[in-house]
Amino acid sequence: MGKRKENGTVFATVQKIGRSFFLPVSILPVAGLLLGLGASFTNETTIAAYNLESVLGSGTVLNGLLTIMSQVGSTIFGNLPIIFAMAVALGMAKSEKAVAVLSSGVSFFVMHSTINAMLKLTGSILPDGSHSGKVLSGALTNVCGIDSLQMGVFGGIIVGLGVAALHNRFYKQKLPAALSFFAGVRFVPIISVIVYILVGIICFFIWPTIQNGIYAIGGLVTNSGYAGTFIFGFMERALIPFGLHHVFYIPFWQTGLGGTAIIDGITVAGAQNIYFAELASSNTVKFSVEACRFMTGKYPFMMAGLPAAAYAMYRCAKPENKKLVGGLLLSAALTTFLTGITEPIEFTFLFIAPALFILHCVFAGLAFVICHLLSICIGTTFSCGLIDFTLYGLLQGNAKTNWLMMIPVFIVYAVGYYLVFTFLIKKFNIATPGREEGNGEVKLYTKDDYNKKGDGVDKKTSCSNNDDISVMILKGLGGIDNLQDIDCCATRLRCTLVDSNIVDEETLKLTGSKGVVKKGTGIQVIYGPQVTIIKSDFEEYVNEVRNGEKVDL
Repeated sequence: MGKRKENGTVFATVQKIGRSFFLPVSILPVAGLLLGLGASFTNETTIAAYNLESVLGSGTVLNGLLTIMSQVGSTIFGNLPIIFAMAVALGMAKSEKAVAVLSSGVSFFVMHSTINAMLKLTGSILPDGSHSGKVLSGALTNVCGIDSLQMGVFGGIIVGLGVAALHNRFYKQKLPAALSFFAGVRFVPIISVIVYILVGIICFFIWPTIQNGIYAIGGLVTNSGYAGTFIFGFMERALIPFGLHHVFYIPFWQTGLGGTAIIDGITVAGAQNIYFAELASSNTVKFSVEACRFMTGKYPFMMAGLPAAAYAMYRCAKPENKKLVGGLLLSAALTTFLTGITEPIEFTFLFIAPALFILHCVFAGLAFVICHLLSICIGTTFSCGLIDFTLYGLLQGNAKTNWLMMIPVFIVYAVGYYLVFTFLIKKFNIATPGREEGNGEVKLYTKDDYNKKGDGVDKKTSCSNNDDISVMILKGLGGIDNLQDIDCCATRLRCTLVDSNIVDEETLKLTGSKGVVKKGTGIQVIYGPQVTIIKSDFEEYVNEVRNGEKVDL
């Protein structure tokens, strides 16, 4: 029992870290859009190829605007470490989150300033600012104007997690009367500064060894060739049900695990960072295959495979149910195709037939391998749908991306998913949407679909407005005393509970939930892309209950 509780606590903690990663990741689509459009249409070769000098050439208004867009996008990508530091502190802090964010930002500068001072004291950085060669090439970088060790987003994560821990421990700290002004939340930045001076000194001595270890692991995956690519693709999908996929792929995208490259004289670490540095460079002839091997493989199953699986489920539905199921599956398929948000479809067959999900993970791993084999290099910011495919594939040209080779891959994946899913659904009589027997209905619900339909649900308990939904969610989670923490990612409401055993999944289903994942004290309620609104409404309602403005039913 104790072992199980400990494992549940670890899962809940890792889940919180994973959702903290999601906030900075959610910034990347905007940054990528600015950089993608800006870099594409200010590239002299592209302008000359389409004879657009009069419209987009140097000195034109559009060229100036696009240059600004490109620079803004590059700045966001270039400062991801401090963005991660503040976002992780925000996500991990229990209360007074603004104080945690401020303390994290200050601590980030303190840590790197301390490392900079140590580099100067040991002669690694000379008085004129040049590097002495005592540190390995690529081990130093400029962080927000400070010459420091190349820690990437790991440096930000170290700061974010550490400051959050200090914040949660000390934000209610009491001090003697004479020092009471510095008590409570004011004590957090003070203790954080002191601690991160020490952390900076420690990192100066141990980070080079850690960095070499990171590069070695990344080298192992890289040197494993297509086997390593398959393992990455398989694991990235397999962790989806646990909500831990962000924890897995972010290090490959943002640190030396995903490789390093020298671009325009600057050492860049991390697959996604390499891609966007190449995107911003006018010297790029072909995007790095070794970097894109950790990104491009999502496109085949997100844009072709899963929509085809949705079509297979539609074709296998009973004739009398096809109209209803068709609308639900079409919506989910379009979401996947356009935006790369796959969970409405994935969770439909995950809970009905886990074997189908495992097969899907295998197909995902193979997709990464195929794209690696064919040297297809299409980057991504958040998820691999039509929007990213257009920005980082079509607009960049076939010479840089080899995107034309993706078309036959799409065809193979669409046909393959359709045939395999159709065969397995019929062979094993899997109860996919529209094939259910009797009243045991398995549906692909959205909140609006549920509210409009209302069949088989007591009108008195159905959710008629946002407040009703929040009431039902709180009831399903076991009440206000069982709720510790509320957050969300792109599609899931993520909560930490006192006891997940008292969760009422049937009540949560009435709110439009597509499924529930429980592990220890961590719970994830899958709603789809509208979850951010649900989360905001629910959080406001919970605060009102805790303030005595409303009653916990």
